[in-house]
Amino acid sequence: MSAPVTVTDTVAAISTPPGRGGIGIVRLSGPQAASIAMQLVRLRHPLEHAHVRLADVLDSQGDEATRIDEALVTFFAAPNSYTSEDLVEIAAHGSPVVLDLLLRRALELGARLAEPGEFTERAFLSGRLDLTQAEAVRDLIDAQTLTQAHQAASQMGGALSRRVAPVKQALVELIALLEAGIDFAEDDVDVTPEQEIARHIAALASPLAKLEASFSRGRVVHDGLTLAIVGRPNVGKSSLFNRLVERDRAIVTATPGTTRDLVTERISIGGIPIELVDTAGLREGREEAEQLGIARSREALADAALVLVVLDATQPLNDEERRLLTVVEGRPALVAVNKSDLVDPDIAASDSSNSDSKSMDGMPRYSTKCQGTTSEPALSDSRRVPQSLQNESGASAPEENPASQKIPMLPTSALTGDGIPALREKILALATGGAAAEPGMLTNLRQHQAVATALAALADAAKANAGRIPHEMILLDLYRALWALDSLTGQTTPDDILKLIFSTFCIGK
Repeated sequence: MSAPVTVTDTVAAISTPPGRGGIGIVRLSGPQAASIAMQLVRLRHPLEHAHVRLADVLDSQGDEATRIDEALVTFFAAPNSYTSEDLVEIAAHGSPVVLDLLLRRALELGARLAEPGEFTERAFLSGRLDLTQAEAVRDLIDAQTLTQAHQAASQMGGALSRRVAPVKQALVELIALLEAGIDFAEDDVDVTPEQEIARHIAALASPLAKLEASFSRGRVVHDGLTLAIVGRPNVGKSSLFNRLVERDRAIVTATPGTTRDLVTERISIGGIPIELVDTAGLREGREEAEQLGIARSREALADAALVLVVLDATQPLNDEERRLLTVVEGRPALVAVNKSDLVDPDIAASDSSNSDSKSMDGMPRYSTKCQGTTSEPALSDSRRVPQSLQNESGASAPEENPASQKIPMLPTSALTGDGIPALREKILALATGGAAAEPGMLTNLRQHQAVATALAALADAAKANAGRIPHEMILLDLYRALWALDSLTGQTTPDDILKLIFSTFCIGK
């Protein structure tokens, strides 16, 4: 970390959300924080580092001032505070009038209104936090699931920094080794051989590649994603939506086309925030309102990160469903075969007994028996399922194109709840790409780009080394990798990037 930045002004802000509450907090940070605080309240005892003091909040200054509230005042002396500056927190009752009075008077006494994220920015500039830890502060405040909170807390504790530190140290040592060979070649210092340089670069690239791979899960934990539930009318999309939400959020009737507009709800599956989008049934609209709803359904389908196609186990596929399955082929998608409780298991068992392939676990009514000249699976001799679908046991129809993307298919019943737990597990696996949780994951695009840039620079260095390019040129690539890792933690991050990052924080943090 570069030398700490000295700040000469004092900032103040209300750190609790707007509106009435049990407690409201006004924070001050800077060289005048303590002196201003002592003029805002009447202390019962002198301020002392890390001790809470009872005080009276006065409506004005002077002998005629009247007490309007009691407050608890906590003082943290520099450098042992969140910002590494003198910091005071005044916790009064959460009356907007009282908090506004305290803030206005603090500004009159010489403080400046804090910018969004300025308290955390000062902690970063003073060297108390690196940039990944500062970003984690915002992530913890924004967390909507316990998993997100755990991840943010891990980052705040320096998990990502600790993961990068040994790589960065090894990179610095390699740079020093090559520099020494160049600078002291005339003093009998051996030039590092090509094989040793290659070994060092490979040792650096391996942990960085694993770190880059963590972005696939870290990103979805941090940002969440959208899942669109699509299908033709009356297949049970809204019923499945309600099952996943665990309450009657969408209107369900037996009349096709009940859902006319998008219905959204945010849920958590395995700690991953997922926004479910229930869509209007896809068919040729019979009236203007339904046509508009179908158009929005197609937009939601195009925009969603995941797609859940719902089919009716009691009905054969129609042309619209075939086109839909073709559209989602190659995308992260699942197929839920709903109303599985209505299919006669005896008929399906008869189909399965004649099948050349293994039937779906827990769904014996499905078989992969060929009918006529086609190689598509059959359902009770009435439903024809495209080749792009495969069942949970791994069975699928023979393919004309072996490279065809497979779409997992699960039996469900929105009425009984059968298959819903398995559906949740499949959604989670699809969302995370099967990547396991690990400490120090990359959670945003800025972090990922820094690591990707470092890896690209190391690849260029390895290529230059293999081509026996002079060490001076290899060093340029190695320094580029070092600068990328420095930008990850904020040591070489431009001021405009810092301002952009901290501007996304709430005021008072």
